[in-house]
Amino acid sequence: MRTTFMQTNESVERKWYIVDATDLVLGRMATDVAVVLKGKHKPTFTPHIDGGDYVIIVNAEKVALTGSKWSMKMYYRHSGYAGGLKTRTATEMLAKQPQKIVEQAIRGMLPKGKLGDDMYRRLYVYVGSEHPHAAQQPVSLPRVK
Repeated sequence: MRTTFMQTNESVERKWYIVDATDLVLGRMATDVAVVLKGKHKPTFTPHIDGGDYVIIVNAEKVALTGSKWSMKMYYRHSGYAGGLKTRTATEMLAKQPQKIVEQAIRGMLPKGKLGDDMYRRLYVYVGSEHPHAAQQPVSLPRVK
């Protein structure tokens, strides 16, 4: 009789991937990156184990949005006080915090809770083409088109 394979935290092998976000559509890139962060691209995927890989995204300021999303898509945050809702369009976010556009898109596709927090910590988003992770020898992520 065969048993179902269950991955453990000790048996996880992590790789480093790099994605150049230049002219990539935000949502399509975010889904591919979220799959890698979750570990669903591996045959050893186990839902309750954090078995994903590290992902580095460079050139976050060059990401693409389709249609009229640059002016219509809104980003919200709230101070916690009455009347403390702040809104920004995607164009304003691109001017002030371009890495947050990519981070929030990917964060929303990860599980909520401690497991998703651990997955999110393995995401590194940089404005520009330079990153400090050359020692990890990241390879290009083949899934992103």
